[in-house]
Amino acid sequence: MYKKYFIFPNINPIFLKIHKINIYWYGIMYLISFIFIKRIFYIRNKKKIFKKKEEIHNLLYLCFLGLLLGGKIGCILIYHINDFINNPVILIQFWKGGMSFFGALIVTIIVIFFISYIKKKKFLQITDLITPMIPIGLTMGRIGNFINSELWGKVTNVPWAIIFPNSTQKDVIYIQKYLKYQDIFTIYGNLPRHPTQIYECFLEGIILFLILNIIFKKNIFIGYKSSLFLFFYGIIRFFIEYFREPDIQFTFLHNHIILTINQLFSIIMIIIGLIIFISNLFN
Repeated sequence: MYKKYFIFPNINPIFLKIHKINIYWYGIMYLISFIFIKRIFYIRNKKKIFKKKEEIHNLLYLCFLGLLLGGKIGCILIYHINDFINNPVILIQFWKGGMSFFGALIVTIIVIFFISYIKKKKFLQITDLITPMIPIGLTMGRIGNFINSELWGKVTNVPWAIIFPNSTQKDVIYIQKYLKYQDIFTIYGNLPRHPTQIYECFLEGIILFLILNIIFKKNIFIGYKSSLFLFFYGIIRFFIEYFREPDIQFTFLHNHIILTINQLFSIIMIIIGLIIFISNLFN
């Protein structure tokens, strides 16, 4: 009965330790994605939207900084505000994970807006260059989440379920409601869960990359790629949220319809994507 579940391989989240300095896999994943994105950006900049390499460097580095700060600030404000009050240092501990995509997206958009204003370039023209490459970062980031054994999904009986070592606290609460998992918990100390990091790596990363770079390769109008990214990411994330373990304080119930805060953000993304697409299609 229990052989159908996979046991998390218990990967060490520390990639390399040099004296007292720890280099985490999570940080390595973001570094790899940045190198790939930087390289592809040079190739994609065929229309010379940015004529100087310095402009490209400044854009990418500022966006990357905005991504890190936005992701961390968003995660703290939504999930860990009490931890931040007790220990403000967690704001700069990027290597340990804990990033909010929506927080990263909002701050990065603000950064791009100011760059477009200062450089007198069209905002959507810049985002059209960047959005097809975002799935690369999402792919690597979700791999980092998996290595960190975080952001796992709900308890499940699917054959590919994984028992994560650090889900014990929530599992104890779960078996109080569903005693049928008592035997599994007694043997493993944890319950089998959806590996939602892998789901997101595949759907938000690989599939979304193919959608933006292969299926809808041509850029029909300014804002086309940006609208597609917002629309498809919103749909994918909305769907995946049904498998992720939500924080109960950020779950909303209205007329017997349960939505997580991330699903609400996803709906907003879908709507904005449709507005950009429709307004530019008939412009």
